[in-house]
Amino acid sequence: MASSSVETSKLMRRRFLQLGAGGLALAGGAAGLQWWRGNPWNSSAQIPPVPAAPTVGGTVSPMQVLREFDYGRVKQENGRTIREFEVVVGTSTIQLNRTTSFITWNYNGRVPGPTLRAKAGDRVRVLFLNKGGHAHTMHIHGMHPDGMDGIKPVANGKAFIYEFDAEPYGVHLYHCHIAPVTRHIGKGLYGMFIIDPPEGRPPADELVLVMGGYDVNQDQRNEHYAFNGLPHYYMEHPIQIYQNQLVRLYLLNMIEFDPALTFHIHANFFQVYPTGRTLTPSHESDVITMGTAERHILEFKYAFPGKYMFHPHQDGIAEAGCMGFFNVLPISS
Repeated sequence: MASSSVETSKLMRRRFLQLGAGGLALAGGAAGLQWWRGNPWNSSAQIPPVPAAPTVGGTVSPMQVLREFDYGRVKQENGRTIREFEVVVGTSTIQLNRTTSFITWNYNGRVPGPTLRAKAGDRVRVLFLNKGGHAHTMHIHGMHPDGMDGIKPVANGKAFIYEFDAEPYGVHLYHCHIAPVTRHIGKGLYGMFIIDPPEGRPPADELVLVMGGYDVNQDQRNEHYAFNGLPHYYMEHPIQIYQNQLVRLYLLNMIEFDPALTFHIHANFFQVYPTGRTLTPSHESDVITMGTAERHILEFKYAFPGKYMFHPHQDGIAEAGCMGFFNVLPISS
């Protein structure tokens, strides 16, 4: 990389940190960021068109969260790939159902936050801006120096740059680490971070499901539960997948206050890749148990068309919003 480019990069970082909220208005969809529906590195899977499902509740549609990945703004510095992400903490109100609204603290105006994605060995740079009214951080799971660990508070109106190598490959997460952490996570400050292996994975219809809970009366118990932000959404708007198409499900449990829960799919079995840290499955099942912040890759195909339910096998949690359908579409011969 030319010395002038290095100096420009350093100047940009200094300017970002100095100006903070007063001078830079970042947004997750800013020009230059690479948003993809699916995986551009392995795009030969058959993915159904997006159904006519409305955005409800005052937030990003769970149907958008399902297949949208943020690959960042790609740069080359010193012969290395840099993936630069922009993340802004804010507040917004979502409508959980007809009678219940909830004030969220969130990353880039959505719960869960954007699904950040890189390849192993990339340099990750997160331009983090706190406009949330409280001190917040972005603690990213993975391997990095202690200064990048996201436990030092970033005051309201201030900015910070998290920078580290994308290691190891797998399914990771990020969340706010300000005490009480349960409250900050419960208010919506969490998201998924995927690091792909250098050799990639086989083509698949890739989906993201993040399980979350809502404590609406601050009694440290969840009254509502959801996949990708809104209770019951995928019951009313089933997830469309194709018959006999490999589905790769990135599953994350971010439910606070419930020590563990399960995930179950009907009429099928899935291959389990624990924490996404393997290229071969560890076992096969139709139900898996996960603690808070636990995550896995699950792979499966449906042989028969039709509607098939998925949910935690804690029925009270499922019936309180964490339930949905896969709508398996036939392939025309």
